[in-house]
Amino acid sequence: MAETLKEKTAKGLIWGAVNSGGTQVLSLLIGIFLARKLSPEEYGIVGMLAIFTAIATNIQDSGFSNALINKKDAGDRDYNAVFWFNIIASASMYVILFFSAPLIATFFHQPILEPLSHLLFVNFLIASLGIVHNAYLTKNLMNREKATIAIAAVVLSGACGIALAYLKFSYWSLVWQQITYNAVTLIGRYYYSAWRPSWHFDFKPVKEMFGFSSKMLITTLVNTANQNLLTLLIGRYYTAHSLGNYTQASKWEGMAHGFMNMTVAQVAQPVLASLNDDLVRQRRAFRKMLRFAAFLSFPIMLGLALVSREFIVITITEKWIDAVPLLQVLCLSGAFAPFYVLYQYLAISKGKSDVFMWCSLAQMVLQTMIVLLFRHQNIMSMVIAFSIFSIAWLLVWHLLTGRMIGLRLKDAIFDVMPFFLLSVIVVVITYFLTASLVPPWLSLISRMVIAVILYIALMKAFHVVIMDEAFRYLFGKKA
Repeated sequence: MAETLKEKTAKGLIWGAVNSGGTQVLSLLIGIFLARKLSPEEYGIVGMLAIFTAIATNIQDSGFSNALINKKDAGDRDYNAVFWFNIIASASMYVILFFSAPLIATFFHQPILEPLSHLLFVNFLIASLGIVHNAYLTKNLMNREKATIAIAAVVLSGACGIALAYLKFSYWSLVWQQITYNAVTLIGRYYYSAWRPSWHFDFKPVKEMFGFSSKMLITTLVNTANQNLLTLLIGRYYTAHSLGNYTQASKWEGMAHGFMNMTVAQVAQPVLASLNDDLVRQRRAFRKMLRFAAFLSFPIMLGLALVSREFIVITITEKWIDAVPLLQVLCLSGAFAPFYVLYQYLAISKGKSDVFMWCSLAQMVLQTMIVLLFRHQNIMSMVIAFSIFSIAWLLVWHLLTGRMIGLRLKDAIFDVMPFFLLSVIVVVITYFLTASLVPPWLSLISRMVIAVILYIALMKAFHVVIMDEAFRYLFGKKA
């Protein structure tokens, strides 16, 4: 019997969670080994290249993946055109960045960045070969296959990075880890995707999708620049050691909120786009995604903030203790990150890439101005200002996109606020119950166990439907 859209959406969310959760847990373990072996300075060196890598990655796709996913009648001709465009764009970006490497090294006052850039940017060429195949998997809600690919890539690349780190390859081990990850991901996407490119060069579909994709590209570039804003400024105005601590805090926080982001992103656009002809069902689906995101995000992120000190000391030792307060602040804003994903994909599914673009551009400009005001104080001031603005700007996203489906602000708040309040209650109770525990390992385990039990108990006490549905689909139980 064919699955209903509700079943596909629910299973997509669950497999998205498996993908995100599995890769994040594995990345967590791998990151612990690497952080114990490498220093903040070594992480800081590679972190200086993060913004260039991220922006170039956006350009090589140019928004055409989203255009393919959004296009109902996308066929072989469309996929093939985007495939060859991605390769051309990636090769061009590599050449530009290869010759820009000396300028990058000069900007950060780190000569080693020149040869490091030459190798790291090879990732663009590898990744470009599988972008269209990933769009194919996403469009067809093949999240189980995507989960398999992601987990294999994390395991093999992590093994490579750890081995090289223990062989004293320093920051080069981080570079080779990224290259291995992209290579394994490429192989997996070709294995599971039924689509194959041809030598037929016809870029007319690219021109047809350019209006939508160009706005998506600008928007993605703006978002990427904004996400890497602190990395760029800290690398420019502070030491590699300081950037290393921020990079470590951002990495752990990014793993946690990335779990939620990936979970909802893998189904948000294809599901919302498929419901464009039914506003009532589309609004209902969007609100359900809001509740699912809140159900996961608030307890995970606030919980991480609660155990951040114990987690850092136990896993990667006290040499990273300066990253703890940065991690705690980032967790607070990271708890709201999945809602950005949902509102953004709502705009994309409605074909409103211009709204997506202008809202993101305004956010970047204002957020940059605010952060720059604190650049002469300290890193913590910059991070706090960045985080507060990130949370506040969600209101703008709702006002611009919520009306597209007739979603009132009070309804959106009603959907997510109970999960936030219950998560805060759980964190506060857990903190006071465990405040007297001295050994870090005892405090960490106690806080995790107590928080999980309290949260599940409160969900059961209030008869939260979203948790029951998640468990039902996860363990294969029928309604």
